[in-house]
Amino acid sequence: MWRIGLTGSIATGKSTVLQAFADLGVPVFSADQAVAELYAGEAVGPVEALFPGTAQNGTIDKSALSRALAADPSGFARLEAIVHPLVRARIAKFLDEAQTEGHTLAVVEVPLLLESGFDYGFDAIAVTWVDPVIQRQRALARPAMSGEKLDTILARQLPQADKKARASYLFDTGMPINKTREMVAALVASIRARDAKPGNAKQ
Repeated sequence: MWRIGLTGSIATGKSTVLQAFADLGVPVFSADQAVAELYAGEAVGPVEALFPGTAQNGTIDKSALSRALAADPSGFARLEAIVHPLVRARIAKFLDEAQTEGHTLAVVEVPLLLESGFDYGFDAIAVTWVDPVIQRQRALARPAMSGEKLDTILARQLPQADKKARASYLFDTGMPINKTREMVAALVASIRARDAKPGNAKQ
């Protein structure tokens, strides 16, 4: 099974590309979705202990957590020490299940994949990117986003150029969405065709 790690900076279309893979029947995993589930489950207690007052009605309030991190940026490392191992365990389970089910390809979206330096065992890295002007416009259109908050987020991410240089596959999401979907479909078709050839199946 071919394992692809999907990453990219904020507002560069990761969710759009991940959905395009899913629409083609490819098993997909979103680290962001996993974190959301953890913030309503097993991570609530440890995160609340680290940042008192961030838990509301049994879930982690992301706005409260963002304020706590803005007040103490050193808290990012402590938060990641709690959350990242839980997410990685879910990723490993997802990949094992996808292979057991006989899939040719599986895609895992990890926003800070290259920044973390963690080896997930991916066979290839797909990177989404877009013109920085478009990226900023998209990001600032999000609810509760400000220029200061965006700059803080970008400061924790590798520049787009660095990510592109390390990519196996690139997806420019500044194009019309149908073009992006066509690029994803072409990649999936090529991987499936390669896997179908005798002796080429990747375990």
